[in-house]
Amino acid sequence: MPNLPSLGLRNRNGRAAQPVARKPAPVSAYVVDCAVYVDGHRLEGTWNHADAIDEVRRRGTGFVWIGLHEPTEEQINGIAETFGLHELAVEDAVHAHQRPKLERYDNTLFMVLKTVRYTDTETRTATSEIVDTGELMVFLGRDFVITVRHGKHAELGDLRCRLEDDPEQLALGPSAVLHGVADTVVDNYLDVTEAIQDDIDEIEAEVFEPRTKIDAEQIYLMKREVMELRRAVQPLSKPMQRLAEGYTPMIAEDVRSYFRNVEDHLARVSEMVGAFDELLTTLVDATLAKITLQQNTDMRKISAWVAIISTPTMIAGIYGMNFDFMPETGWKFGYPMVMVVMLVACMVLFKIFRKNKWL
Repeated sequence: MPNLPSLGLRNRNGRAAQPVARKPAPVSAYVVDCAVYVDGHRLEGTWNHADAIDEVRRRGTGFVWIGLHEPTEEQINGIAETFGLHELAVEDAVHAHQRPKLERYDNTLFMVLKTVRYTDTETRTATSEIVDTGELMVFLGRDFVITVRHGKHAELGDLRCRLEDDPEQLALGPSAVLHGVADTVVDNYLDVTEAIQDDIDEIEAEVFEPRTKIDAEQIYLMKREVMELRRAVQPLSKPMQRLAEGYTPMIAEDVRSYFRNVEDHLARVSEMVGAFDELLTTLVDATLAKITLQQNTDMRKISAWVAIISTPTMIAGIYGMNFDFMPETGWKFGYPMVMVVMLVACMVLFKIFRKNKWL
């Protein structure tokens, strides 16, 4: 690590690294982390956003990375004023619910990504969420990068640690952080699509398994979740292509090739999601056809039993009309004979229906 000027701050273990030049600035609850990076290395100490950017601009090198989690408009206004963030982008970052997009405001890039997480539950209902979504916004400037996260997943702590362990990559500047964020999000897409692939394979096996009862609700649930994933993946293709093609000089030349790799992964995910949608449509049609076939089979069984039961009912109805002159009414063996006829007729009909696979 290069010899850096003393900052007079305490290290993470709470021990004084150098004589104190100024007090550590407290980090607000909505600020997950605020760090200064010079030549790919993190400067020790605790920073607030104003002191961090002042230090970077005093040095003339390095950048600031601030991570925020669901800040309010009041909380982010100070940061927006210090870094010169556009009010429209700030409004989007606060209120969320945006489509994936890439916008440029003067010397700042603003990118929105949808984050996804696969939820594995044993029992699923019509209101269950298999794919849990959130949002991640990135403000990118010449000497700063600000990430704003909405949702309870897609934390960036692991990404920050990985980049800090790779100073050469981090030395490429804020665009390296943007690439890391995009790569992490797209990798999560791949993990989710693989998990959904397993679920769809199970549903497909169940649909085409003979003599199984199909719950069409599960297929509709899966199709709904695939549509949610598609809304996160497909709109991101164009922004990723623009970053890979040199949309702005704020993206370092060495980083563009990495964006091409992310773009390839995203294209793979998009193809998989499209294939899922088509396959689920096919499974819905197959399920409806199977349900119709099961209903027809059930109706044939019901009709067969109705025919069997109606035979003794008809005979009993005839001999229950109580006319004076009816054959065999006065015969001693009339009742046993009628019962035998009923039984034989029912047995004959049963064998006929069983032979024709109605029963």
